[in-house]
Amino acid sequence: MIGDASPRPVAVYTDVEDTDPAPGIALLEAAGFEVRVLGTRDPREIIAGSGDATALLPGYAAITREVIESLPQLEVIALMSMGFDYVDLGAATEHGVWVTNVPGAATEEVATHALALLLASTRQLPFYTASATPERWNERASAAPPRLSELTLGVVGLGRIGREFARLAGPLFHRVLGYDPMLPDTSSTAAALVSLGVERATLEEVRRSSHALSLHVPMTDETEGMVDAEFLAEMPAGSFLVNVSRGGLIDNAALVSALNAGRLAGAALDVLDEEPPSAGHPLLGRDDVVLTPHIAYFSRRTEVEYVRIQAQNAVTTLQTGVPDSPVNDPR
Repeated sequence: MIGDASPRPVAVYTDVEDTDPAPGIALLEAAGFEVRVLGTRDPREIIAGSGDATALLPGYAAITREVIESLPQLEVIALMSMGFDYVDLGAATEHGVWVTNVPGAATEEVATHALALLLASTRQLPFYTASATPERWNERASAAPPRLSELTLGVVGLGRIGREFARLAGPLFHRVLGYDPMLPDTSSTAAALVSLGVERATLEEVRRSSHALSLHVPMTDETEGMVDAEFLAEMPAGSFLVNVSRGGLIDNAALVSALNAGRLAGAALDVLDEEPPSAGHPLLGRDDVVLTPHIAYFSRRTEVEYVRIQAQNAVTTLQTGVPDSPVNDPR
């Protein structure tokens, strides 16, 4: 349990660029931690400033094997996100370090944002907001938008967010197909999907039948680059792609090619392979791309809850030896 070797364990925030860590700092200090805020993603600076840390609280900083192996007292890496692909989970587990995330904290926000992106894309809002000027008032996009009630919606990943997205978006569509190999094949699962109006299907069936497809899967070795040229070629012509999960799920070169060829009518993205994107990123400034800056999780509620849950995981590890929401088990 944290604290056995030292009367005052150390908690270190790495980078806090777009959050206010004050509530988390207060929670940690009340539990007996000494707290430091480094304000960096640089692994060398993280190592230098965290040598005695028992809890590490990253924002977006990558926590590599080198970082983990350089912090001998580290016992928990408490993340402020649902995804944990920027932590070397294998190294953490090998070295007895818990890794935690914030499951469910932004389910409503991310699902709602995905629906907003989908509607903006299918209704061609980038083009029509730009053309709402006296000079361009009567311009029309090259193709008219579809009627959603005539389309099939595909949902890849039926965890908390995927199911909530299906619940919100499903009534707008003719049919909803869902794919998730991790869901158990049980009567209770089947009943839950029926209640959402989701037909369970294979990934091949989903991508070949879905006129709009939304990604809700974590970034893993299996899912990285899963939406490649072959995947996109099998989607119906003129379909739409939504991604609020991780940019690395999509092969960007293949996506750009599919958009340029008119194979896809639009893409709606909250995440990119490169964040922030370089000035010449090929998905910037396109009428057929709706892009937001990795903000799907954000609300008045979550800007507090993410900070609180992150800190509480470190506190619970201090108090019980096991965090509230681990993504590994290093015992």
